[in-house]
Amino acid sequence: MGLKTVIAELPLTSSGLTLTTSVCKKITSQLIGAMGKQEDVSVQLEALDILSDMLGRLSGALVGFHSSLLSSLLPQLTSSRMAVRKRSILALGHLVPCCSPALFSQLTGHLLTELAKGPPTSMTRTYIQCLATISRQGGHRVGEHLEKLIPMVVKFTSVEDDELREYCFQAFEAFIRRCPKEMSPHVATVTKLCLKFMTFDPNYNYDDDEEEQEDSMDIEDGLDEESDDEYSDDDDMSWKVRRSSIKCLDALISTRRDLLLSFYSSVCPALLARFKEREENVRADVFAAFSTLLKQTRVGSSHHGHVVTTSDSEPSKEEEPAVTMLKKQVPVIVKVLHRQLKEKSIKSRQGCFCLLTELAHTVLGALEQHIPALIPGIVFSLTDKSTSSTMRIDALTFFHVLLLSHPPQAFQPHMQVLLPPVVACVEDSFYKITSEALLVAQQLVRVMRPQGQTGGFDPKPFVKEVFSVTLKRLKATDIDQEVKERAITCMGHMVCHLGDHLRAELQGVLAIFLERLKNEITRLTAVRTITLISASSLKIDLSSILPEALSVLGSFLRKNQRALKLGTLACLNALVTHHAASIKPAALEPVLSELPALVDESDMHVSQVSVTLMTCMAKACPSSLAKISSSVLPGVFRLVHSPLLQGGVLTAIVDFLQALVLSKTSNLGYSQLLKSLTDPFHSSQADAAVIHRQSYHSVARCVAALSSACPKETPGTVAGLMKEVKSPGSPESARVLALLCLGEVGRTGSLGGSKEVQGVILEAISSTNEEVKTAASCALGSMAVGSLNDYLPFLLKEISSQPRRQYLLLHSLKEVISACPASSLSPHVESIWTLLFQNCECQEEGTRNLVAECLGKLTFVNASQLLPRLKQQLKAGSPLARSTVVTAIKFTIVDHPAPIDSLLKDCIGDFLKTLQDGDINVRRVALVMFNSAAHNKPSLIRGLLATVLPHLYKETQIRKDLIREVEMGPFKHTVDDGLDVRKAAFECMYTLLDSCLEGLDVLQFLDHVEEGLKDHYDIRMLTFLMLARLASLCPAAVLQRLDRLIEPLKATCTTKVKAGSVKQEFEKQEELRRSAMRAVAALLAVPEVERSPSMADFANQIRTNADMASIYQSIQGVEGEGLGPAESMDMS
Repeated sequence: MGLKTVIAELPLTSSGLTLTTSVCKKITSQLIGAMGKQEDVSVQLEALDILSDMLGRLSGALVGFHSSLLSSLLPQLTSSRMAVRKRSILALGHLVPCCSPALFSQLTGHLLTELAKGPPTSMTRTYIQCLATISRQGGHRVGEHLEKLIPMVVKFTSVEDDELREYCFQAFEAFIRRCPKEMSPHVATVTKLCLKFMTFDPNYNYDDDEEEQEDSMDIEDGLDEESDDEYSDDDDMSWKVRRSSIKCLDALISTRRDLLLSFYSSVCPALLARFKEREENVRADVFAAFSTLLKQTRVGSSHHGHVVTTSDSEPSKEEEPAVTMLKKQVPVIVKVLHRQLKEKSIKSRQGCFCLLTELAHTVLGALEQHIPALIPGIVFSLTDKSTSSTMRIDALTFFHVLLLSHPPQAFQPHMQVLLPPVVACVEDSFYKITSEALLVAQQLVRVMRPQGQTGGFDPKPFVKEVFSVTLKRLKATDIDQEVKERAITCMGHMVCHLGDHLRAELQGVLAIFLERLKNEITRLTAVRTITLISASSLKIDLSSILPEALSVLGSFLRKNQRALKLGTLACLNALVTHHAASIKPAALEPVLSELPALVDESDMHVSQVSVTLMTCMAKACPSSLAKISSSVLPGVFRLVHSPLLQGGVLTAIVDFLQALVLSKTSNLGYSQLLKSLTDPFHSSQADAAVIHRQSYHSVARCVAALSSACPKETPGTVAGLMKEVKSPGSPESARVLALLCLGEVGRTGSLGGSKEVQGVILEAISSTNEEVKTAASCALGSMAVGSLNDYLPFLLKEISSQPRRQYLLLHSLKEVISACPASSLSPHVESIWTLLFQNCECQEEGTRNLVAECLGKLTFVNASQLLPRLKQQLKAGSPLARSTVVTAIKFTIVDHPAPIDSLLKDCIGDFLKTLQDGDINVRRVALVMFNSAAHNKPSLIRGLLATVLPHLYKETQIRKDLIREVEMGPFKHTVDDGLDVRKAAFECMYTLLDSCLEGLDVLQFLDHVEEGLKDHYDIRMLTFLMLARLASLCPAAVLQRLDRLIEPLKATCTTKVKAGSVKQEFEKQEELRRSAMRAVAALLAVPEVERSPSMADFANQIRTNADMASIYQSIQGVEGEGLGPAESMDMS
């Protein structure tokens, strides 16, 4: 016992490792001797125990003893004592992760030889159990022996011995989890065996009529205990066979998502049939296996969040086939579980609720037609006196998911039955039950009267019942924090949805909300609740709390708590929008004084919400805003001129400036606002150089917005802008801005087809200044969007007749195609299409890319006609034309659902055939297009992976025929013409990891990653990222290839730059080493990586090398700490 304690306490840190290794080596010989003492079993058992502990912690340090340990342990497997055999198996399990491949083969060979002899059943059990253990512990190593092992194990399942069969299925489970790829040829055999033995119950007859069973439930309830005794006696071990076969099926489902559809055909019905399993523990495993099937289905389905749909609503066009098959099984699932939910077994009911919760998450709205069948089970679990707290919480959790994922109308007819048990749970003494029940009550309030619904259901009979229990919890101060918050939120929903039924009680509730608003612990929840009530369609009267609430809310804007700040701004927004009439100007003072400080580029989201609030004020209470316009506008203008401004913040500022100029309360009118916006662009050239390009576009948008709000001012503004463009004395920044402003004003259609403006723009496009030319092309496109018929023919004519300006004019055309609605573009499609194909073979790649983008975006106008025409162009003789067409397809693939998707899915395979094109550039753009599809719309290419991947992998290989030497003076320089294609291929591989992992053979994928680790700098950087991602996504496969992956990583981490190299070379090598070390850090985080001797050696090398240790620690962001999991590795 003392020795055992000493072993357990020996240190594994780098400082104490030497001592630990030394101690273990000294006592191993004695332990081996003690194992051989057959006459004293207690000594044997203790020696085996200590040996297991040692091997479990320090197997790598005892490599020298592995052979002798194996020789000593194998004879113990034939011991007459079962305890000795079991502990020997345990010790062998700890030995295999770090033993050599030869030793592992020796052990496996020994087990196979012994099994082939046909030993007694008790010995066969031991050997099969040992096989299962070494498979679990040795991982992928067992893969190469499966061809011999599987037939042997299959043979023993036919032996009439329940325990032996259990061990056989445990072995199958270990093989499946550890070597899923190598098990592929045997999946059908194992599945067939599982399906056969999951029903193996020779002592019981299940053929009783189900309906009869259900009717006589009350009688049978009293006999449950007796019947359990009758069929669960010690002689009947068949339940172990059923349980192990079901667990084996669970392993199959969880590791082979690629076989999901076949599982729905074969495994799903079989599992459903076993829901009637009589043994509680086995039934729990049946539910667990079915839940795994649902989880695997959910992995591939694309919905996110809670979306309430009705059962007869249109199904998603891209619904996974597995989801469709699952939907057909829902009535059967509910029918079987309906009966289980009324049983006394708590474990069974918990399994039912977990399974139903998973089902509700997997197929939203799937249970709508079956809610009447589920309600008795929910109510029973909430009201049954013998039900445990955990059971109640599980029932409430499922009920909450059900309410969120199904329409309110499905529950309204059952409110009388559903509400009382939930109310009782709100009053429960256990805070967790109360907390969950409040969440359910909140959803039931929404069910009583959904927002926007009038009539149909009268909530009045139920309001008082919910209100009184919620109020009791709301008033309590000596309760759990979570209950406090949920009581506030639940009451908030009551006021929001049913406030008109509360009348006299309403003001008291609002006063409590005000108190909770002042409390630091509950203030954020109170803020969100007041926001909810403010926006209620019932127009709740908040005048009694508004002045004080506004004062408190104003103080929150000073707090350094971002969530509170954002919540407060949203609350103020709702109050100003819906309750402006009740707000006195003086009450807003505490808020107004805080707003200027919030408009700052350091937090763009807070700025956006603050500006949106000021826009509401400008519309609802303009006099209040007038007081702070002078202090807030400088911040707004700083934002407009910020390089970070874009998207939602810019839109918010545009709306604000329009509201401000229309409110006519600011002491800054149209001309002053215009001057403040444009002044920085009229400074000297030195100042203008620091203005970011984004600022030009932001200011142009704001100028156009002001012009749109004040149409009378537009002619004067346009005249001033044209004068600016034409004036030779104007600084470049002012001319660029004036052109962009003209474009944005023209986008609204305010300019018409003015010949004067056209002349000014054309002259600017011919300018010698690049910035002015680019701005002019952008302006021309924007103006054409506003007046298509006036500008488009002119633009097309210019593209045809002005080859020198063509690139800029194509930019204008791209803007037109991107921004104009399809209906406006339709009449012009043919002329644009013809023009673009006239330029698709241009020698300039930049021009071809522009043509391709225009073609791709133009295809959206009439996809059914234009997509086949693009496909037709693939037959063009010129590689340049083919590359333009393939690039055009890239621009038809967008990251949101589009009508073109179904058409693309039918023909994208034809475009992907260009991966086999003879021209290297066509193959490169085909890879870029494939990458775009994998990233933005993976459903387009998932079904084509089997045919595409071989061509993709082929492009990752270095081709010597594409490497050439170029002489540059006295030096020779190597040029790799295949590098860009390889980079494109590796980029595709990286994208596939996130979007199509289930369609990849990960081991084959790793073969190419391994080659990439030795390639060019750019490719190595990519493969290091891939390796880190794979370590997280597919740890088992990475462990299988670990020894081969470590070598190139080690080579990169230990490479030194040649003396005399330039600074760039040093920086490049340093970045490579850091990236490689990030991959190493990801590998060290993989579970069970400590079992790899080569990884342990490398981790030790990093620890002892100051340079590498420094890089590792800087990556981890922790100075002076060890190597995480590697710290506990065996560093012999």
